[in-house]
Amino acid sequence: MGKTVFLGTVVLGLMMALVSVPFLSSVALADKGHAAEAVEHAKEAVSHGKQGHADALVKHAEGALKHAEAAQKEKANPHLAEGIKQLKEAVEHGKAGHADVATKAAEAAVTHLSEVK
Repeated sequence: MGKTVFLGTVVLGLMMALVSVPFLSSVALADKGHAAEAVEHAKEAVSHGKQGHADALVKHAEGALKHAEAAQKEKANPHLAEGIKQLKEAVEHGKAGHADVATKAAEAAVTHLSEVK
């Protein structure tokens, strides 16, 4: 009986490990941080801006701005500050329908946000 209980415990432990390790890894990968999320949204804003989609650019620039401001609250950084400034310009010009100018501002934001370590 002792061997059966031991073997059952080992099998159960292995099963738990196989289930929990991939889950815990995906949780760690999903939490990229606010700065990384800001970069992703800013890149999406640039992509839409190059297609002339000012409304979609605004949506993604606002998302990037939200994450950049959260990252700045966690740890101030001059690249974040400049990225935030550029994202605000991108939103302002995008709302005015100026996709070309907004895209340039979003591109500048990507450059600065990508420098955040």
